[in-house]
Order: sequence, then structure tokens, then C-alpha cells
Amino acid sequence: MNAMLPRRALLAAPALMLAGQAGAQPTDPENTLLMQLKDGTVSILMLPDLAPRHVERIKLLTRRGFYNNTPFHRVIEGFMAQGGDATGTGMGGSAQTGLPDLPAEFVPASRARFVRGTCGMARSQNPNSANSQFFIMFAPSPGLDAQYTIWGRVVAGMEAVDRIKRGDQARNGQVANPPDRIIAMRVAADAR
Repeated sequence: MNAMLPRRALLAAPALMLAGQAGAQPTDPENTLLMQLKDGTVSILMLPDLAPRHVERIKLLTRRGFYNNTPFHRVIEGFMAQGGDATGTGMGGSAQTGLPDLPAEFVPASRARFVRGTCGMARSQNPNSANSQFFIMFAPSPGLDAQYTIWGRVVAGMEAVDRIKRGDQARNGQVANPPDRIIAMRVAADAR
């Protein structure tokens, strides 16, 4: 999972653009994540119409508390912040809890694109290897379109994402200790 993207693709990274949904705010608490970071709360609109199995997995892991206190282990300036690995190595996932990898749910770029704020699933070279790791885009990256599963987009709190500690460019974005962490993550429907 550490080999999420080739280095050259990292430099060309975009966020998420949904046809007809630019600027839309979440209205469905069951498909809204609230991610608490050191600098504030991030609201993520999940997109089950694009990636139903990945959204289901993210919600399941969130409800189990899997993401709480997990680090952003790989963060590349101008590209993305990657987390969702409890080991902090980039090699872990939820498979240790008995959950298998997920088949890819790629969509054409005409439906969704990797732009600023897009949430995608990290994977190895195998397109069907996404498990628990995800990334949030700092900037657009057309090279990722239709190559990685898009499962959500940040609709509020992107300034907190922008403040996540960056990693070492010479080490492919690996973050030195201590990395910033997800303090807590919950589905908005459960937060009442």
C-alpha cells in the first residue's frame, strides 16, 4: 500500500470535481464524515453513487473506531495527505481485522475528477487492493482520474487539512515522528 502512486504522478495531483455538484453541501448525515484534526473538524461528503463498497467500508471502519488516532503517514506538499494505516508504516490496513481488499470502483473523469478536496482510496499496484488507507488531495491531479477510487470530497474544513504536517520529499512524503493524526472520526448520523 505504500506504493500508492509512482513518484512522477505525485507531482501532478488534482482534487475532486463532480459533475453538477460543485459547492454542494452535505445533507445526508448517513453519508457525511466528521474528521477531527488538531486544527479543526473536516466534513467529508461520502459518494455512495460513485463507490458504494468503498463508502460502506469507510463507514464500517469509522463506526468501529479504526481511524481514531491513526497517523497521516505520507504527506506530500502540493499533492495529498495519506492516512488510514494504524501501523503508520503505509503497509497496514484493516485486513488484520479480517476485512478483505476491495475491488476497484473507478469512474470516468466525466463523472468525477481528482481535484482539491477529493478523497480517494490508496492501493498498491494492484487496482483491487484498496483496504483502509485513503488520501485527501491538496491540488488537482488529472493523472489519478479513473485510476483510483473516489469515495468522497471535503465540503468544509479544508483549512485544517492544509495544516497537516508535511513529509520529507526525499522520502516520498514519509512523515517524521510525530506525524499528525486523526483525533477522531465519526459518521455524522452517529454524532447526535
